[in-house]
Order: sequence, then C-alpha cells, then structure tokens
Amino acid sequence: MVIATLFFSSCLVSLLVTPAIRDLFLKWGLVDLPDERKLHTHPTPRSGGIAIMLSCAVSFGIAYLLRPGGTVISIQHRVLWTAVLPATVLVFMVGVADDLLDLRPRYKLLGQIVASAFAVSMGAHLTLPHVPFWLNAAISMIWLLACTNAVNLIDGMDGLASGVSLLAAGTTFVVALMHGNFGLMLATAPLVGALLGFLRYNFVPASVFLGDAGSLTVGFILGCLGMVWSTHTVGLGLLGPLLTLALPLLDVTLAISRRYLRRVPITKADRGHIHHRILALGFSTRHATLILYGCCLVFACLALMQSLGRREFDIITLALFVIIILLGVHRLEYVEFQAVREVLQNGTLRNIVADEINMQELRNALLSASSAEECWRALSRVCEDPHLSEVTMQMVGLEFKHINETLHGEPTYSVFLPLGEGNGLALSGSLRHPPRAMTTRLHQLHVVLREKVQALENGPHIVKQAA
Repeated sequence: MVIATLFFSSCLVSLLVTPAIRDLFLKWGLVDLPDERKLHTHPTPRSGGIAIMLSCAVSFGIAYLLRPGGTVISIQHRVLWTAVLPATVLVFMVGVADDLLDLRPRYKLLGQIVASAFAVSMGAHLTLPHVPFWLNAAISMIWLLACTNAVNLIDGMDGLASGVSLLAAGTTFVVALMHGNFGLMLATAPLVGALLGFLRYNFVPASVFLGDAGSLTVGFILGCLGMVWSTHTVGLGLLGPLLTLALPLLDVTLAISRRYLRRVPITKADRGHIHHRILALGFSTRHATLILYGCCLVFACLALMQSLGRREFDIITLALFVIIILLGVHRLEYVEFQAVREVLQNGTLRNIVADEINMQELRNALLSASSAEECWRALSRVCEDPHLSEVTMQMVGLEFKHINETLHGEPTYSVFLPLGEGNGLALSGSLRHPPRAMTTRLHQLHVVLREKVQALENGPHIVKQAA
C-alpha cells in the first residue's frame, strides 16, 4: 500500500507541478537558449529537476499522512537516508546553481566529488569481495561520478535522459520487488512516478528540460540505488546496475575516448554523442529517441536475467552485452574508432612502436658517439630505409653521403637540419613512402645532433683530428 501510494502520488504531483514550474521559469526568462550545437529551436525552461525532486518529497509526505493507523514504516537500508539523502540534496543544489548561474565544469565536478565522498563515508559504498576498504571506497566514488555525469551528458535530446532514467529506475524497482527488498522499493517508487509524470512534458517535442538540477540528481540517485542493488545480489553484483545505465555510461565512455583520440579537451562539447550519430543516420528526433528506448529495454532484460543469481546467466549476459555494444558502436560509424581499427589492422601501430624503438636506439647511439664517424655509423641504419633517396651529413669538417639509385625519377621531398656553422644533415626521399624512423622525430634528432656537434667541436680529440 505504501509503495503504491508513493508511486501514484509522485506521478500525480509531477503531472501537476511540472507545467506550473515551467511557466514560472518562462515568465522569469530562466530558459535554455538554442544554438548551433543544441537540437531544440526555441527557448525552453530547465526546471525539470525542481519538479521531480518536489514530487518525490511530497509523495513521501502523502504516504506518511495516508498510512493506516498504528502502521510503522520501517526501512531496511537506513544508509539510503543517512548517507544518500544529504548527498543527493548537495548534488541537487549544485545542479540548481548551474541552471541559474552557469557554473564552470570544475566547480560542478567539485560539488559532485564532495557529495560522493560524503555518501561513501557514511556507508553508501560497494562491498566487493577480497578488496580493501579504501579501494571499495574509490571504486564507489568513481561509480557515483560516472552515473551522475553520464545521465547529465546524455540529456541532449527531447525525452532521452528522462526516458532512459525512467527505464533504469523501473528496472531497479522490479529487481527490488523480485528479491523482496522493501527498502529499495521504497526509495525507487517515487522516482519512477516523478519521471513518468515529467516525461509527459519532456517527450518530443519537449516543453521543459531536466536541467542540471534534474540530470545530475537523477544520475546520482540511480548510482546510489545501483550500489544498494549490487550489495544484495550474488555473482557479478554491479553488472545488473551497469546494464540498466549502459546507454548513458557507454555514451560518456565514447565521448571521453573520442576526445582523447582527437586530442581535444574532454570537457569540450561536440555533436558526436550517440543520439547525434543516430540523427546523422537519417532518423527523426522521435524515432531516434524510441530506438534508444528500445536499446535500454534490451539492457533492462539482460539486467533482470542477471539478477536471478545464476552464474551461467552472468556469463551469457556479459557476452550478449559485449556483442551488442560492439555491433552498436560499429553501426554508429565513428571515424575515430574506424581510424583506430585501421591502424590495428594494417600494422601501423606495430610500425609506430618499431619506429619509436629504432629512434630511441639511434638517440642513444648518437649520445655515446665520440667522433663524426661514429655518428654517421649510427645514422647508417636510417640510410638503410629503401624509401630514402639521399642522406648527406656535414660534421666538424667531414662530409658523409648515402645515395639510393633505385628511387631515381620518383617525386621526392627534402629536409635540412642546420647543426651550426658548416654543419648540417640533409635527407630526401620518396613522397610515396615518407621515412618514418627519422622524420617522425626530426626535432628530437635535431637537438641531439646539435649537442653532439658542439661536444665534438670542443673536444680535444677533435682538435687532433682537424690537425
């Protein structure tokens, strides 16, 4: 009875409060303005977080007032209230401040770290077997930060973050129901109801957004609920919660990986998220949202199968999950990962490693050389590159040259490294096959050779050679 009251009252309050707060934000001009990166075309209030949190709070008050006389509501997991509730309030305040004041990313992250640290220190953490407490605590904080920011980052299309969160919360509730976990049901039911009521106004076309107050807070709550879930299941405990949030967690993982490969800041926004890629394939916003809902339903079914607690189900679930992820990422046609795959397939990575090894050996040989002749012998391994047409070096009054006649008539390029007065290294080679071992580290080679020339010119043995 209490669970049903929490769900229906939260949903009803959300249906009533969301448009009221939305209109108030519109009146005050507190809206998210469209730009070239965002998908919406008109100013939209970011008041969803306030509506959802208010709905959850009111539902608990209603459930308490409507409880039968003499009924005592007991909570199996008091950590949900002593640790999670204060931390959730802090995350919510950070989100509200960002919606109103547009906080810098580092301040948002700092607030999340403080909230996660508080929750973990008060008992809301994973219990991994054979793992020391400090590592459990660190993994728990990483999990909370990942869930919080994953839901926040996926909130880029009408109805996406709220719908994905609704499916994740609903799956968590079903698992709690299957295992008779009253405390987890008590914490999850109002969130499910609030998200369901909010989705009425957030689905395509959305008239209100979650905002950071909504996406950060909902992500944090789902992360906390996932930890409670994981500590009361057998087998790969965290696999079930991970599956329920697989889409946003995958999206944030891909975003970080893509930006790392492109060598751009991780916090830099772009249009490469999963929903952007689906839109680029020609689907409308509504159809893209429904496709991603379908993916989340598949992951939810895998999570429910894993929650049955049979070891063979863990293996099957994990294998299916990996296959689906690999096929999905391949279908999205990310150029960054296509480039990585080509590098791995055509041996480029192996060549890069081999060239780096050769370059390090060349550098060490040049540093240990005691004469111009020894420097040239060290460079001779570069001259063996069949795509170099000519290598010439002038050093301390001596000249060395290597010519490859087989490249006569081919288009070539030339590079000259000045090594001081009367000294230098020149090389030329085929444009079809640029030499790797030398040209990839020209600056490093230039520095080493200049230092070597200075050392040889100042050394007493060089004076003897010149004489």
